[in-house]
Amino acid sequence: MNKDWIKIVTAALFEIGWVIGLKHASGFGEWGATILAIAASFYLLVTGSRYLPVGTAYAVFVGLGTTGTVIAEIVLFGEPFLWSKIIFILLLLSGVVGLKLVTDEKKEAEA
Repeated sequence: MNKDWIKIVTAALFEIGWVIGLKHASGFGEWGATILAIAASFYLLVTGSRYLPVGTAYAVFVGLGTTGTVIAEIVLFGEPFLWSKIIFILLLLSGVVGLKLVTDEKKEAEA
């Protein structure tokens, strides 16, 4: 995994934080942290996708962010655990992984 993919994964981690912050922030400090997480997330997404296929980078960003947000809501905030959520998350992740694999193969074929 190169540094650009590490930036995309880190951006997704910040995305989890700011999405949760949008729902649960109540004080000035929490809103400040949410705004910083938004800025960090998009900065890392933009700089990380500079040398990556944008569609794949964005799909990985959204897929990891969505998965992390759903898991965090279940674990930290008592959202109900539903097998249907897990199945759809697995479908989402399999699509993201498939897209990444196809993109890497295409990149190697062009080299």
